[in-house]
Amino acid sequence: MLYALARPLLFALDAETAHGLTLALADAPLRFGLLRVPRAAPLPVRAMGLAFPNPVGLAAGLDKNAEHVDALAALGFGFIEVGTVTPRPQPGNARPRLFRLPAARALINRFGFNNVGLDAFLENLSRSRWRGILGINIGRNFDTPNERAADDYAMCLERVYARASYVTINISSPNTSGLRALQESARLEALLARLVALRERLAGQHGRYVPLALKIAPDLEAQQVRDIAQAVRRHRIDALIATNTSLAREGVEGLPHATEQGGLSGAPIRQRATRVLAAFAAELGSEVPLIGAGGILRGGDAAEKIGAGAALVQLYTGLIYRGPALIAECVEAIRQAHRAAA
Repeated sequence: MLYALARPLLFALDAETAHGLTLALADAPLRFGLLRVPRAAPLPVRAMGLAFPNPVGLAAGLDKNAEHVDALAALGFGFIEVGTVTPRPQPGNARPRLFRLPAARALINRFGFNNVGLDAFLENLSRSRWRGILGINIGRNFDTPNERAADDYAMCLERVYARASYVTINISSPNTSGLRALQESARLEALLARLVALRERLAGQHGRYVPLALKIAPDLEAQQVRDIAQAVRRHRIDALIATNTSLAREGVEGLPHATEQGGLSGAPIRQRATRVLAAFAAELGSEVPLIGAGGILRGGDAAEKIGAGAALVQLYTGLIYRGPALIAECVEAIRQAHRAAA
């Protein structure tokens, strides 16, 4: 109810300004229990060897710098993913770089992995008191060539390992030049081999196994899906997140901002993302847990992802348009879908 009242005011502001203001204003009341958000009853799920209190998580990108973990945890998520973080701080692309398309319940962003870098990111996390399931999304710096990208990912993995419940390898953002080329078979094989070997060493060093997830794009051809699935299986990656934002523009043609460069998210990519999710489910079966993301604007959309093969789902753009009530709605829709299937 409060979000419904605040939304017109927030939507009157520049989209990125409103994003930052919302997180800043949420911190104090949510962290100290001054604002109560209705929560769904627990719906436990086990995936990646982790016990999730419910299957609805926050996607990376909303809290890039891990500055608001405690506040966001108070909303009732089953897990939270922060980042993308890169080894060195970087400003990202020039503003404006976030655009609302309200008629389509969509966003276009071209942030470009803007973040404070590993040192400040980990310092922010050290102040968080929440100890739920935390995913940390890692990437390469914009000026690191793909030939040395594995060095950036390895540095991030090594530094965040002790704090993460799982680590997501982000090779699918459309806003860092050349990044999606890392989804190509040979490059992906080399990257995953390097990170899995490093993870084995870190597991022994820390006495704790941290799962690795791979986040992929929705703009994949059938052969690319097969190649990525084979690499995920071969290197025993623990989960796959389907999907990131899309370069396609179906469903937003002719709308203001529709021709802006960047990744499209929200309702228009729901079917595209779910098709890719289902294609990976067909390739991988129950071998690798899938996390469904992309276009979840109502509870039924979350249940659709579960029906297509996801074990977990993640929200981002839906929160912008629907507010925190969407979380419990999705949990309940998934619960009802499980009951119907039983």
